Amino acid sequence: MKKKIAILGSTGSIGKITLNIIRQNKKHFEIKLLSTNKNIKILLRQSKLFNVKNLIVTSKKHYEILKKRNRNKNLKIYNDFLSFNKIFNSKIDYVMSSITGIAGLEPTIKIIKHTKTIGIANKETIICGWNLINTQLKKNNTSFVPIDSEHFSIYSLNNGFSTSQIEKIFITASGGPFLNLTKKKLNMVNPSNAVQHPNWKMGKKISVDSATLMNKVFEVIEAQRIFNLKKKFFEILIHPKSYLHSIIKYKNGTSKLLIHDTTMKIPIFNYICSDLKRKLNTNKINFNLLNNLELTKPIQKQFPLLKILNIIPENISLFETILISANDELVENFLNGNIKFNQIHKILFKIINLKEFKNFKYKKPKNLDQIIKLNKYVRLKTLNLCIV
Repeated sequence: MKKKIAILGSTGSIGKITLNIIRQNKKHFEIKLLSTNKNIKILLRQSKLFNVKNLIVTSKKHYEILKKRNRNKNLKIYNDFLSFNKIFNSKIDYVMSSITGIAGLEPTIKIIKHTKTIGIANKETIICGWNLINTQLKKNNTSFVPIDSEHFSIYSLNNGFSTSQIEKIFITASGGPFLNLTKKKLNMVNPSNAVQHPNWKMGKKISVDSATLMNKVFEVIEAQRIFNLKKKFFEILIHPKSYLHSIIKYKNGTSKLLIHDTTMKIPIFNYICSDLKRKLNTNKINFNLLNNLELTKPIQKQFPLLKILNIIPENISLFETILISANDELVENFLNGNIKFNQIHKILFKIINLKEFKNFKYKKPKNLDQIIKLNKYVRLKTLNLCIV
């Protein structure tokens, strides 16, 4: 029997990789749903290639365009995530949740009850709304697999072991394209420099986050939530080769580490194909890299956003939504040429230290609307500081 799967954000990089893996194992899968915001050309091409009967287009404008263009009577096109109740009449096997940003939170929460397992490849969704997600996972008896490479590696290494036996978890960071630049040269970098990640093929936003090391701040917070561990258990290591993804040191004196090539197809393949006993063609182990991992501790002066880890609350709060929202707006303004690279951390600290946000560290997210409203407010507040 074919495994049934839905892909939220199928036109993005994670969605495309997932579809490529399914294409190579086509007889084992049936795709029940694909979604996009506005990339309707790619979405329509995907639906034809995989014979998908249900599409969601969240942009009202592009939804209307696709509805007019569509000549396939068997193809159902929807504009919102309330349509999940129409699309699914029983639980499917897998969901890949890969819509970027806070926009991915609503569909992730709403689709959990319709699937046996959900893989989440979205940092913002987990960081801002993990308590809401976890409630739905438990309520609907749905399994969860983290897809982000570092968290997938921790999940894989510790599978079958209790987190109570963990002494330390090391998460690696490449250091991004500006690892060895002086402060003076950092003032001169532009968006085209920042998006040139030395190892990974990534989107512009995550590439900038890698350059500021904000992605690692997010990954520590994300790991705290997923594995229910305090900050003291995590440490970031600079590893320019991006071959080693995490190390777990146990209380019994043993340690485990996980290596794999810089491609997201490995965690995705292991998520959706684990029951198929199929082989993924990958490169041989690179012993030259293993003999020279170049692991070092990051210098806080070089990556000032690491200071945020000192003020992040141990338990989930609305402070994380403020952090995510401000950073999203700042990166967008940097990419659009409105602010300099070195202004990202300066304005971010201004925002999170505002008096009006002081008590948000003690406020737990109550619902989705609360997170969405706070996101809009913080982004507007941040934008005003960008255009001063």
